[in-house]
Formats: sequence, C-alpha cells, structure tokens
Amino acid sequence: MDALDGLLEGPRARGAFLLRATMSPPWSIRCADEAPLSLVAMVAEHAWVTAADGSPTRLGPGDVVIARGPDAFDFADDPDTPVQVVILPGQRCVAPDGRSVTEEMDLGVRSWGNDPDGPAVMLIGTYQMRGAVTGRLLAALPRLVILRAGEWDSPLVDLLAKEIVKDEPGQDVVLDRLLDLLLIGVLRAWFARPEGRAPGWYRAHGDPVVGPALRLLHDDPAHPWTVAALAGRAGVSRAALALRFTRLVGEPPMAYLTGLRLALAADLIRESDATLETVARQVGYGTAFALSTAFKREHGVSPQEYRSGR
Repeated sequence: MDALDGLLEGPRARGAFLLRATMSPPWSIRCADEAPLSLVAMVAEHAWVTAADGSPTRLGPGDVVIARGPDAFDFADDPDTPVQVVILPGQRCVAPDGRSVTEEMDLGVRSWGNDPDGPAVMLIGTYQMRGAVTGRLLAALPRLVILRAGEWDSPLVDLLAKEIVKDEPGQDVVLDRLLDLLLIGVLRAWFARPEGRAPGWYRAHGDPVVGPALRLLHDDPAHPWTVAALAGRAGVSRAALALRFTRLVGEPPMAYLTGLRLALAADLIRESDATLETVARQVGYGTAFALSTAFKREHGVSPQEYRSGR
C-alpha cells in the first residue's frame, strides 16, 4: 500500500450526492453545502469557477474541478452573473432571498438545472465524509484543483455521464465506485504534474529509499516500527534514512507514523463501533489510555467526544 492508497482507503463514497446539471445562460450557482470535497466535471459548453478568495477560472468540456470545503465556491456562465441559486447543507437549493427552488429545478433522476436542454452540462459529485484520513489528503490540496481535458486520458467522465441518469437496482453503489475512481484518477494526474505541488509523502513514494519505508508504514502501521528497523529494510543507515525521510516528506519517520496512526484511529472511531481498546491495538497503541492521551493531544478532544461529533 502506498501513501495515496492509505489516504483514500478509509472513508469512501457511501450514497454520495451525484447529479447531472444542465443550464441555460444566464446562470450562477453558489455551492455552500460545507461538504469537505466536491468534484465537478464539465461535459459540454463552458463555465467559470471561483473560490471564495480567488479569481475566476474558465472551464471547458472535459475539464474537472476538485473543490476542497467547507468554504463556498461559485459556478457560472460568466463571472459577472449574479448568484441565482445557493446550495446549502443537506442539498437544499434556495434563491438569494431564501425561497426554496429545489422542486422547480428538479429535472428527473439525478438531473437538475434551469433547462433540461441547456447547453452547459456538468456532472457534480459531493463527498460528505469527515474522516481524519481524508483530512490528511484535504490538507495536501489547494482550495481548487483544476485538471484540464488535455492533461489526462480517461473514459471515466463519459462513463459517469451515462450511468448517472440510470435508475436501476444497485445504481447508488455503482455511482459511488465510479466517483471514487474518478477522484483517484484526477488526483493521480494532478499530483504527477510539475506544477501540481504534490505533498512530500506523494513525491517521496518514488524515492528508492524513502518509498519502501513509506510503504512499510502504510502496510502495517500497528507494527512497533523504529527508524533502525525501517533503515534496515531499506538497506541504508539509520541516520541516512532519518535525514532523507525528513527532507522529502517534511517530518521525521516516527512523527509521520504517529500522524498516520492517529488518523487511522480517528476513522475507526468515527466509522465503526469498535471499542477504544480494539482501535488502539489496530493502530499500534498498547492501551486505550495511551491512544486516548495521544488522540486528545492531536485533535483537542477525547476519542469519545470525537465519536459523538462534539
């Protein structure tokens, strides 16, 4: 398992919000649903996307945007078009004056917009996940990730466009998995670009020394790893691994392992009913007390408070 595998292996799309939007100009949508991650793929025509603190960027057919929440962002036919629809938490759609427009913009099975035959067509997928492993990934992303159509080659957008309007048994699961595949494909293509500003852990994956050490940590985070043990497996000295790991990843090996363990623990606490003792053993802590102490130091709340959402 590599670092990206680990970050995406935890919370995955489960009944993710997905729809096909068709719009005729003038149109402008503000996405203020506070979702941690949204993905928008342009299928036809163009649109402009604007983050809360950024300048407008023009999108064309085949371009894909990943928006990191919870801040709002706007999609419009023109940056100067006033906001007409605001999408709120719970996917409630309202006009700027607060009037609900959810029903009038409903165009059928996972279809939405101001015109069923509108020239601008977008596929929108929203993750509602809150796991800490996902948080580690989100921390590595800018407010908006924009991947142009010519920067990657994938059939996933076309496949999702065909599947999103189907109403068949098991369709939600099919769409969840397609959304996951699209997200991973976009992230891999974006991180591979020189200007992609990939995080240290991603760049280090290809390093002949640090890469194997990272894979060992992600394969078995509960193992009682030491820098000496990792160095032995990587075939270098302890000092050489510690120096190289810190330079490429941005933190020492044991600090990285601690963050990984606590992130995995946060996912298990939030996403399962496992006892704290069980979670502690699964992520490499000897006792529930040891995990609870480290968890509160990292997250500012106890595991019990984290599980309850406080």
